[in-house]
Amino acid sequence: MNEEELIARWIERNPNKPSPDEVVIRDFYVPVWALIGNGAANKECVEQVAADYALPLEAVEAAVAYYRLNKAFIDVRLAQNAAYFAD
Repeated sequence: MNEEELIARWIERNPNKPSPDEVVIRDFYVPVWALIGNGAANKECVEQVAADYALPLEAVEAAVAYYRLNKAFIDVRLAQNAAYFAD
């Protein structure tokens, strides 16, 4: 399965927050930014993140694929979160 198919299968827009940084894992409603923020972008951590969130490995791989295509949006979201909790 290529990245586009993987994303189409697992990633969906949050109907309440339709911006590109608010997409979630279909049926699980876990935000992609949360998975990336917890290490999913690191190849060595994908399996652990999947286990930590009780998600199929393929769903976390889809989150990483989405991140690669939408890195700027997700990185801004993660920076905003970091700034909020730094105070």
